[in-house]
Amino acid sequence: MATLEIEGRKVSVTNLDKVLFPDTGTTKGDVIEYYVAISQAMLPHLVDRAVTRKRWPNGVDQSSFFEKNLAASAPDWLHRRAMQHSDRVVTYPLFSGAADLAWLGQQAAIEAHVPQWRFDGTEPGPATRMVFDLDPGDDVDLARCAEVACEIRDLIGDIGMTAYPVTSGSKGIHLYVPLETPLSTAGASTVAKRVATLLEERSPNRVTATMAKAKRTGRVFVDWSQNNGKKTTVAPYSLRGRTLPTVAAPRTWDELEASGLQQLRFEEVLERFADTGDLLAGLDPAMDSGGAKTKSSTAKDKLDKYRSMRSADRTPEPVPTIAEPQGNNDTFVIQEHHARRLHYDFRLEHDGVLVSWAVPKNIPVDPKQNRLAVHTEDHPLEYASFSGRIPKGEYGGGEVSIWDSGTYELEKWRDDEVIVVLHGSQAMGRFALIRTKGNQWLMHLMKDPSSATTENPPPKTISPMLATAGDVLGLSEDEWSFEGKWDGFRIVAELVHGSMTLRTRSGNDYTEKFGALQSLADDLAEHDAVVDGEVVVFDDSGISSFERLQNATSDQIRFIAFDLLYLDGTSLLRKKYSDRRRLLDLLTTGLDSVLVPPQLTGSAEDAIAESRERGWEGIVAKRTDSVYQPGKRAHTWIKHKNWRTQEVVIGGWRRGQGRRAGGFGSLLMGIPDGDSLRYVGRVGTGFDDRALDTLAALLAPLEASDSPFSSVLPTADRNGAVWVEPVLVGEVRFYEATESGHLRHPSWRGLRPDKAPKEVAPE
Repeated sequence: MATLEIEGRKVSVTNLDKVLFPDTGTTKGDVIEYYVAISQAMLPHLVDRAVTRKRWPNGVDQSSFFEKNLAASAPDWLHRRAMQHSDRVVTYPLFSGAADLAWLGQQAAIEAHVPQWRFDGTEPGPATRMVFDLDPGDDVDLARCAEVACEIRDLIGDIGMTAYPVTSGSKGIHLYVPLETPLSTAGASTVAKRVATLLEERSPNRVTATMAKAKRTGRVFVDWSQNNGKKTTVAPYSLRGRTLPTVAAPRTWDELEASGLQQLRFEEVLERFADTGDLLAGLDPAMDSGGAKTKSSTAKDKLDKYRSMRSADRTPEPVPTIAEPQGNNDTFVIQEHHARRLHYDFRLEHDGVLVSWAVPKNIPVDPKQNRLAVHTEDHPLEYASFSGRIPKGEYGGGEVSIWDSGTYELEKWRDDEVIVVLHGSQAMGRFALIRTKGNQWLMHLMKDPSSATTENPPPKTISPMLATAGDVLGLSEDEWSFEGKWDGFRIVAELVHGSMTLRTRSGNDYTEKFGALQSLADDLAEHDAVVDGEVVVFDDSGISSFERLQNATSDQIRFIAFDLLYLDGTSLLRKKYSDRRRLLDLLTTGLDSVLVPPQLTGSAEDAIAESRERGWEGIVAKRTDSVYQPGKRAHTWIKHKNWRTQEVVIGGWRRGQGRRAGGFGSLLMGIPDGDSLRYVGRVGTGFDDRALDTLAALLAPLEASDSPFSSVLPTADRNGAVWVEPVLVGEVRFYEATESGHLRHPSWRGLRPDKAPKEVAPE
């Protein structure tokens, strides 16, 4: 029997070459090496928690079993705690060092499971963290789990909580939430269940909080029950007993919001830890070199980075060694900082520290301005009164003076958005800070709602800008942005502090027809905005379907926003598309009432390939520096279709035969050509029963004695034809056009009540 000496402990090991993961050849020795190497990151999330082990003594392709009680053969140095269960006393191991994890691997205990509470003395204590286990049902992928995870993050962010994502190493995602004030396990379960059920109420077709297996098909099960004091969850950084040696791996939110999310193997986790450290450092208290939890307060932990950047004997800045008492969370200060470059430091007292941003051009003084704000390290509360010279060569060297200070009222505090009302001598008003990427935020002075409707009101009835059909291949991704083309009704939404007007491309008012979109106006009630977008209905595959939109119910329609034309007193029509798009992303972050289409990365060829893979109608390429041209079909927006469609004007119909006897069999189509209507063929497929009934009712009162077409139709098409006034617009899909301009193999897609006949043109 061999012995490993780890941190002064001797761990007896056997059969290190035994293969535990046959598909990859990963051995017991590899497992032990992984657990020792990852111990620094893993142990803070295990310390003082009862560890249940899941063992695969003969490898993951053989049977496994859970083990709670510590065997008599366990090493004497392994800490343990006895706990009374309903029928027996169980002695659990407590892990505090790398040797403990090496022993775990020696037992072929591939997985370590722990509760969300820690021992308080000899008894189970309260929950120090909350967990959500997002378990995908049948036909649900990891990407859908990630979407739900982001919804939970935003939901709990509204109540001041922070979520840390972990891909479980199995099928789903775990979300951990540190509890600043520990809760009873029953209390933690109640909170988690409320979040889960709220999500289910919002999205019953996507989320379930019900444990029954039958309810999970096609949905993500948000398992809140693992907060129960008697239940455990696989520990962060634990290996999983799957075919591949995957790990319950901490992830970033950027990873969850990107495409291609996958479970990680242990080699990848070790590389990531070497590069980025423990992504869960804010979840559980750190440990000192002896394996004990540090006893510093949350405020002290928040100042670790601040202290690491300064030496108290070389700078006059306050560098407290212990946490100071928390204030009233209502102090702000703006410091003018003449460092290498002049900038202004904006600081808000929050949870015992001054949360800080460097604002190069100082805070905005006009609602039309947006100022860059770079999030920096938290500062101690004492810094609110600091002014003086930081020596040259020290971090931030230069003169610091107080530009303004005062109190503030907090309206919202989330990881990506902060809204406060400042009461200073120079800084006064309602300000929003919105995170755009990483540590970069935008600071915005919000307009007083009471004056927004009278001062510089939004333009009314903006006709949407149109894309030109053309070749997008070869367009530079440095100068062009690519996004999906959607199959719905083009809508311009005018949103004025909770009221809403929806207009089609032809200017028709569709507010009542799409009244279900009022939730968007409600979500943006603090703003005065004009948004360009598309109303769509998604089919069962998540693809926008114009056919389904024809008869959609209110709960089926969604609004896709792809441009922002006006915001809070400022017209954006002459702003660059890239700037409008960034503001749109900021405005709609975290809203369920609107979808903002993802911008496709890579070349135009890559964008087309992705659109085809996703089943989209096509893509639209937009020059990043293009201005918005209302009502114009501009060459700075170019559309590429994966299939061909054409809007047409109905000029007549032919009587049906067989099953359609007594109604129409096909529609006669035309495209305006000057003052006349050019015939382009007939369409007789693509109609369901409801479309047949609707069209019959609409066509009956439009019968006319003469053909509206500019030429005589072929004999086969005009025999039995019934002419109608050319006022109805529809859309067809077709294979190609003949030399004479007739559409080959057209299929009916639906009426276009949002279009006028004069707007129809050849695609």
